[in-house]
Amino acid sequence: MTAPRPFHPLARQFTAFFSVGVAAAIAHYGLLIALVESGGVHPVPATLAGYVAGGLVSYVLNRKHTYESDRPHREATWRFAAVAFVGFLVTWFLMHAFTVWLDGPYLPSQIITTGVVMLWSFMAHKIWTFA
Repeated sequence: MTAPRPFHPLARQFTAFFSVGVAAAIAHYGLLIALVESGGVHPVPATLAGYVAGGLVSYVLNRKHTYESDRPHREATWRFAAVAFVGFLVTWFLMHAFTVWLDGPYLPSQIITTGVVMLWSFMAHKIWTFA
């Protein structure tokens, strides 16, 4: 019997990123749904508010659990904010396109948008924010 192969570092890191993403998505989607369903807010500004809430969760957990970064907060926070700002713009554009231009339902639109932004964020944070 052979010993189990060690978990590839990139796979471990992406798994941690995905787990943190679930926590951030709960904050994001929770606020999005609450604002749209209870507050009557249009999905585009509601998802941007949710994106900010999820981003705060994401920074704290990714810094510690995913990238195990020792980059000082004064460097990591502005880098994280820059990557998050690009994700914010992508979120705005895709959600606007799906829900306004195409008149699509907001939750499936958000799921697609989340996938796109997740891939962007993982690579940008790995290569630049927490490197």
